Amino acid sequence: GTLDVKFGFSIETGESSIAIKQALDSSNLTLQGIHFHLGSPIFELEPYSAAIDTVFDSLKPFFRQGLDLKKFSPGGGFAIGYLQQQLPPSIGDYAKVITSMLKNKCDDLGINYPELIIEPGRSIVGRAGVAIYTVGVTKVIPNVRTYVSLDGGMGDNIRPALYEAKYEAVAANKMSNTDFETVTLAGKYCETGDILVKDVSLPILDSGDLVAIPASGAYCIALSSNYNMNPRPEIVMVSDGDSRIIRKRETYQDLMALDLS
Repeated sequence: GTLDVKFGFSIETGESSIAIKQALDSSNLTLQGIHFHLGSPIFELEPYSAAIDTVFDSLKPFFRQGLDLKKFSPGGGFAIGYLQQQLPPSIGDYAKVITSMLKNKCDDLGINYPELIIEPGRSIVGRAGVAIYTVGVTKVIPNVRTYVSLDGGMGDNIRPALYEAKYEAVAANKMSNTDFETVTLAGKYCETGDILVKDVSLPILDSGDLVAIPASGAYCIALSSNYNMNPRPEIVMVSDGDSRIIRKRETYQDLMALDLS
């Protein structure tokens, strides 16, 4: 949704019009549709209606030249509730704004409705994943901060370090405890910035306790790495009380499998 990015053709600079004209004039290309992406996650609805309005206005001269828009994608970016105090619009709200604006613009321009394509990836898989960590040691700095180390971190979820992404956390094996303290959940990787959740209120944690971080299904394993020669964790599918491993835990042999002697 901004000019200074590496993606796409900009309307503001005229590049999008040049690209569309070249496609329409080409004998071996058939322009099927238009796509834009506003970013992700988007917690507001107005950017979708504003972007659809802007894009279709920019297409007016091409519709007059015979552009037959068969497909249209306003991208994805549908947000999920990473934090309890920051909940996103419902999927129905996103759908209502996008479809109503699309229909209105098509009606105003006298063109047929294109096939609407969306990219709801995060809103599906993000909420489906829960990361579970085992507590290691605790470091108390009086009057400063209490760090609780976990057996994972930026190697399996780089979003906090990369984007300053915020998450909730719970003590999975102490859900009924009432004795809380404020701690910072630190990863095990050799980086000062390897912090998963900063200043979160949790029951007093001991070594071996389990910490669960919800909404970890998107951009965690997909962005994971073997930094510090750490094998990636296994992934377990859970449904209706049953569970099965769908991705094995990596081993050090896996990490060295491509090395040549």
